[in-house]
Amino acid sequence: MPKKNTISWTAMLTAYAENGQTTKARKLFDEIPERNVASYNAMITAYIRDQCMVGEAFELFSRMPERNEVSYGAMITGFVKAGMFDKAEKLYCDMPVNWREPVCSNVLINGYLKAGKFEEAVRVFEGMVDSNVVSQSCMVDGYCKMGRIVDARSLFDRMLERNVVTWTAMIDGYMKMGNVKAGFELFLKMRREGLVEVNSTTMAVLLEACGSFGRYGEGIQMHGLVSCMGFDYDVFLGNSFIIMYSRYGCIDEASKIFNMISKKDIVSWNSLIVGYVQCGETAKAFSLFEIMPAKDVVSWTTMMSGFSSKGMTEKAIQLFRMMPEKDDVAWTAVISGFVNNGDYEEALRWFIEMLQKTIRINPLTLSSVLSASASLASLNEGMQIHALSLKMDMEFDLSVQNSLVSMYSKCGNVTDAYWIFTNISTRNTVSFNAMITGYAHNGFGEEALNLFRSMQNEGCKANQITFLGVLSACVHVGLVEEGWQFFNSMKSLHDIEPGPDHYACMVDLLGRTGLLDEAVDLIHSMPFEPHAGVWGALLSASRTHLCLDLAQLATQRLIQLDPDDATPYVVLSNLYSTLGKVKDGNQVRMTKKSKGIRKSPGCSWIVVKDKVHLFLAGDQSHLDLQEIKVMLWIITMEIGPLDR
Repeated sequence: MPKKNTISWTAMLTAYAENGQTTKARKLFDEIPERNVASYNAMITAYIRDQCMVGEAFELFSRMPERNEVSYGAMITGFVKAGMFDKAEKLYCDMPVNWREPVCSNVLINGYLKAGKFEEAVRVFEGMVDSNVVSQSCMVDGYCKMGRIVDARSLFDRMLERNVVTWTAMIDGYMKMGNVKAGFELFLKMRREGLVEVNSTTMAVLLEACGSFGRYGEGIQMHGLVSCMGFDYDVFLGNSFIIMYSRYGCIDEASKIFNMISKKDIVSWNSLIVGYVQCGETAKAFSLFEIMPAKDVVSWTTMMSGFSSKGMTEKAIQLFRMMPEKDDVAWTAVISGFVNNGDYEEALRWFIEMLQKTIRINPLTLSSVLSASASLASLNEGMQIHALSLKMDMEFDLSVQNSLVSMYSKCGNVTDAYWIFTNISTRNTVSFNAMITGYAHNGFGEEALNLFRSMQNEGCKANQITFLGVLSACVHVGLVEEGWQFFNSMKSLHDIEPGPDHYACMVDLLGRTGLLDEAVDLIHSMPFEPHAGVWGALLSASRTHLCLDLAQLATQRLIQLDPDDATPYVVLSNLYSTLGKVKDGNQVRMTKKSKGIRKSPGCSWIVVKDKVHLFLAGDQSHLDLQEIKVMLWIITMEIGPLDR
């Protein structure tokens, strides 16, 4: 064999390094009789590539008799990968200026951006004498991720050269900001210019946007374009299709794409399982879950959420018990399942157990248990959870703040709810909805409407829940004209179709103010079948205004919707009695009794010193009944003079 020279040694060393055999590479490096810069660079690169052995790499770098730009580039890359930006920056500043660009500057910019150190990336970029397409593309992406879309587009337009990464980053920036129109316009411009070929990443970005914003037509067109351009269904593109079709509810199409992916990863499996769960096909989701080759926490928690959404909490708990490792996400999935199924006490019990086991709590955990406390109107527990959020430094998390506003409102403490609301730095639609609804349900109609106007002035987009709160506020204040204006503006100004609950609010508003004919006309104009809330509002108004014929109509419809509900029987019989039709009232009561329908007694409770005191209508069994009666008499006597 001919005598080996330094080039041969270095080539062999590089081969070892590329195969992850760092130990053999170092042994070979030590045997090289005459090492040069290339030999050192190859060994340093091997250390950086293999688990980022930056200490060993820097030790070798420090011993180099001479270095070039590749040496510095490799070492700066190592420091950046290890998150040692101070050392990377020092080396960058110490190296010869003419060697910094473009490689070392690009490495540092990209590293800073990935670490979320945006201002540092800008500083390095602006210090470059001659930035190239790589550094410029990195900064376009960085500006987009920071939400500075105007700055990103300004840099994009100034670029003399753009590659597919640049175009894709800018398109993705528009999509992430919700400006789908601008994103598609830029994509069409990219296609028209024809200077840069679209790749699968570009298509995946477009597919994600189509799924996220419900652009079904555009999504189908993108699918056709992918087929025409001959793209393979690689795992990245295939997963994007699965997610998009799942969001459309086209789960069969998602399943077809899944079967076309030759090398599926765990995201492929999880995406289809999520799709099945979202479409309510829990059985198919579980069948897929059982055969998937490897499961992660997303797989387990998705299935648990799927079972919980079907009311199968026991099955969800069974899966939880089977999980090999239970983290905060898994615990939160179980707790959220209980909350969504109305098992609020159980949710709080599991939360206490979670605390006892010292499992890390996340903001979603706190939001879930705050929702449980709100539904129980348990202010004491809610305040304790609030204190815990302060202790864990989560009080400024937006989801926690929104949940606190809702909790205090539902517990009747509107003052504290508004205090939390005013301290939210970046209020969103959920924030406004929680406070508007809180005001409305606690009888502060004017305050709710004023807050809605503030919401519009701040440019926050209203949704269906917003208008439920607004219409409820109109009901409490009796603002019929304003109620009609808000109701009609839903479609004309906000492109929101009124739902059954919005119609129920309007029927309630019209009924309370005695406009029963208008209420009936509105019911007849509904584009769908009225639900129990609509007929219940009409029945209540009929009782208030002693309108027997409408009460009979509403009762008939309510019985058709829920034959076992005693309320319409009771209301109608009482109305008959009020109108002097005692015989008819008795007949209604007899009908209810013959059908075995019973009305649950009215119930109220109060918590005093951590003890729940429960009161049922007509109940005489409370231990402190006499004292309660005396206190009620005293309160009544005190109110008497004020009432006159």
